[in-house]
Amino acid sequence: MKQAESHILVIFGASGDLTKRKLIPALMELEKQDLLPDDFAVLGVSRTELSDDDFRERMMEFLSEKDNKELLKKFLDRLHYQAISTGESYDYPVLRDRLFTIAKEKGIPENFIFYLSTPPSLYEIIPQNLASVELNSSTDGFRRLIVEKPFGTDLESAKVLNKNLLNYFAEDQIYRIDHYLGKESVQNLLVTRFSNGIFEPIWNHNFIHHVEITSAESLGVENRGGYYDHSGAMRDMVQNHLLQLVGMVAMEPPVVVEADAIRNEVLKVFQSLRPIKEKEVEKHVIRGQYIESHVKGKLVKGYRQEEGVDPESRTETFMAMKFFIDNWRWAGVPFYIRTGKKLPTRVTEVVIHFKKTPHHLFGSEHESEQQANQLVIRIQPDEGILLKFGMKVPGAGFRVQTVNMDFHYDDLADVRLPSAYERLLLDCMQGDATLYSRGDAVEKAWEYVQPIMNAWENNKDIPVYGYPAGTWGPDVADQLVKGSQWRYPCKNLSNDGTYCEL
Repeated sequence: MKQAESHILVIFGASGDLTKRKLIPALMELEKQDLLPDDFAVLGVSRTELSDDDFRERMMEFLSEKDNKELLKKFLDRLHYQAISTGESYDYPVLRDRLFTIAKEKGIPENFIFYLSTPPSLYEIIPQNLASVELNSSTDGFRRLIVEKPFGTDLESAKVLNKNLLNYFAEDQIYRIDHYLGKESVQNLLVTRFSNGIFEPIWNHNFIHHVEITSAESLGVENRGGYYDHSGAMRDMVQNHLLQLVGMVAMEPPVVVEADAIRNEVLKVFQSLRPIKEKEVEKHVIRGQYIESHVKGKLVKGYRQEEGVDPESRTETFMAMKFFIDNWRWAGVPFYIRTGKKLPTRVTEVVIHFKKTPHHLFGSEHESEQQANQLVIRIQPDEGILLKFGMKVPGAGFRVQTVNMDFHYDDLADVRLPSAYERLLLDCMQGDATLYSRGDAVEKAWEYVQPIMNAWENNKDIPVYGYPAGTWGPDVADQLVKGSQWRYPCKNLSNDGTYCEL
């Protein structure tokens, strides 16, 4: 594995939840795996007045006490803190001086990664302020900028954000992080397809009937009602996470396994998406909102009763859509996306539904129609792959039963699945942008979903269907998959179809 160069990671918003719950624990895991450079430091930046020791003590709360004491001390000694007003340019000379001081004291080259773990309102201000003190210049070392989603709230804001970022940093310096792409099972999509001669030749319209992607959450909006009511499932899940999954599933083979080659192929998929016009939205997209219900004997309140939510809100907590990719490989193959909150279980998976055999040799009028083969790629939980195919039931005659052949990552002995943030942070440290979103692809994804959001905004006659909390969304979503049906996944991948763990 390529070793990351020595550098300083600067985390803006260091007193926030993302830093404490995700970034610092991920960095500690990289320390345990001996994947951090020997000369490496973290500089937390926020408005809160803290000393280095105060910052280290706060971060300790989210690190395991079981960790090796010597290793933990080594890691904590890497942590530093600087209080500045991140929105004001006059504080940035202080930040620059502190960075250069740490670099000199610890013998670290002037290589800096800036992580924006801040509200999106600062995504344009911080890069400008960094540029004002030449911390964007790669003359004396590399400078990289990691930007958390959302990358805009619509097409126009995404274009403005990209334009402003590019005023101060070059595209190859910008890393737009989507934690979904850091999941091992998402990356395995590429390996499953392109390293197996049994899959790639049939990964097209000749053999695949349709493709289904589900991302279900059993939780509601919890304490984020105020935020979610201005976001909804389209902005929160579809435009970024799920369309990126579509890109991975549908892309052509890249020439090499390298960032630009892979991202070029994902962009081509987005360019091939058949547009859904505003007047067609009701036919292709279903949206819903969870309503009050009893789940496991407990009364669960509806979305409009959640704190911070408009009592007349039309924000979607569920959406399902049908679309097509107009290129040779996928001509005529419908793709289905479904995501929602307060569904029966938490699960994300891609399902490849293959075409049925042309002649039902083993069927009979007394038996149900033979099920088509399915390849289930489970992203979370119980990460793995499941293949469903027909086998003869022992005994007289040729009765066919669907059986499972599955693989689970946790079956691999002594193999640890890194968290998404571990993988993505390490990739950025190594200068590998493969699993990060590129600006042109972000804009193309927004361009595709914008007419749908416009239709919802402009046509109040498009319904928002209610669905009881704890169910699989509005029944009307079944109309999208005429001639087939949604797969209703369970938490467990093992023994799929035998029992269902929710």
